[in-house]
Amino acid sequence: MEYKNESLTRYLDDLAARLPAPGGGSAAALNAALGASLISMVVNFTLGKPKYAKFTPELQNILERSEKLRGEFLHLVDLDVQAYNSRNINDALKIPFMLARLCFEGIKLCPVLVKKGNVNLISDVGVAAVMLEAAFVSARFNVEINLKTLGDKKLSKAINKELEQKEKMLKKIRLETEEKVGQTIRR
Repeated sequence: MEYKNESLTRYLDDLAARLPAPGGGSAAALNAALGASLISMVVNFTLGKPKYAKFTPELQNILERSEKLRGEFLHLVDLDVQAYNSRNINDALKIPFMLARLCFEGIKLCPVLVKKGNVNLISDVGVAAVMLEAAFVSARFNVEINLKTLGDKKLSKAINKELEQKEKMLKKIRLETEEKVGQTIRR
């Protein structure tokens, strides 16, 4: 089954049911897709406004990137389910690792929108950053458990090193975004 072609209710019913999949990995991918969708929404509400016209090329680039990420995240919802059902440990590792990397790329779009996006949607930028961070942390949990199962210490060390570096930067981006969003809202 491909959840991307099903209703949200169907996905949530299956997620809540006593089924082996979908589970936390696909839920993390869906959360990331929601974060990317919010980024796209903010850009769509910003483009065409005279106040933000000078940022049009940069905003169009962000929209293109967020839409690409949204599609990739949605695809990962189904790939995670397939990997779990097939019991392929390499795929079960590769998919959340890819999700973590893509979440890192997605959250890097948020600081620009705090400065150049429609100020009326700044809270949505904050929500997107939080969702992408949550998806990253969730993906990392899945990477770590699959690395443990795989038992390859060299691979584990390399992947964990990359994810630790990305998580440090990601948390910094989320905190800075959250701070700027809060300052703007509370003015």
